Amino acid sequence: MHQAKSAGRLPVADEHEPAVTILTRLGLVTGDQLTNAAFLLFGKKQDQYLSDAVLRIGRFKDGATIIGDRWIDGNLFHQFAEGEEALKNFINVRYEITGETPERKEHWDYPLPALREALTNALVHRDYFKKNEQILIKIYDDSIWFHNPGGLPKGLSIEQLKAKPQSIPRNPLIARIFYLAGYIERYGSGIQRIVTSFADAGLPEPEFQTDAWGLTLTMHKDMFTDEYLAQMGLNERQVKAVMHVKKNGRITNKEFIALTPQKITGKTASRDLKGLCDNGILTQIGTTGKGTYYILSSACPL
Repeated sequence: MHQAKSAGRLPVADEHEPAVTILTRLGLVTGDQLTNAAFLLFGKKQDQYLSDAVLRIGRFKDGATIIGDRWIDGNLFHQFAEGEEALKNFINVRYEITGETPERKEHWDYPLPALREALTNALVHRDYFKKNEQILIKIYDDSIWFHNPGGLPKGLSIEQLKAKPQSIPRNPLIARIFYLAGYIERYGSGIQRIVTSFADAGLPEPEFQTDAWGLTLTMHKDMFTDEYLAQMGLNERQVKAVMHVKKNGRITNKEFIALTPQKITGKTASRDLKGLCDNGILTQIGTTGKGTYYILSSACPL
């Protein structure tokens, strides 16, 4: 109730009203019984009655080696809070002190608003009646994989949601309470907001897939920082070329030469660019001539 008032979405609420009155007004009580949504949102010991209504988050070094594991139960608000904290603990953050303000600036591997959106969407839209399935989040060195056991409504596709927000919640009561608390927007803009957050951060667009088992979302982080590229043994010219492609989408031999303060020959430029292709970072488009350019390889996590 306090969160809903703070978010400005339930301004006339009276926190001193009896709980049953508030829950009834919100549609969370039917007769003298709590709805399943009310139990999931505010109840206790859900695992005794809905054993699969949990959130599992694992940190993987590779496909089989688990180096961190969290099993989070409790009501959905508790799962959200604990889940967000676990995600932040399992990913990297670096700090920048600019001197412009006394506060240090945080740079996370992934946009935190997108992680919050993905976590919230999973909790709000999962199918809580599917047996032996939980919300799964797997965190790898270069990506995060979300699985929500609840696919899209029939007739709705990922492409449609990217093009135009639509709100057809599987669990409308849960969605409404999360909306009132300020955790989500009403109009189904979650996928668009995730995509926009990654675009604003200069990161590759997340991948969404849906099948009979539910919805999966894969987020890739930017592995190719200046430091990482240098560790790969690339020279300064090659590092600048990758940064240029990440920003502009492509690079030509002529553009590569223009990036370098020292004068290099076309042969040297071609050799450097070929080295980036051999490392699997760039892909050459075209064979020879002025029409040839280079883009990030589809195999790159970018």
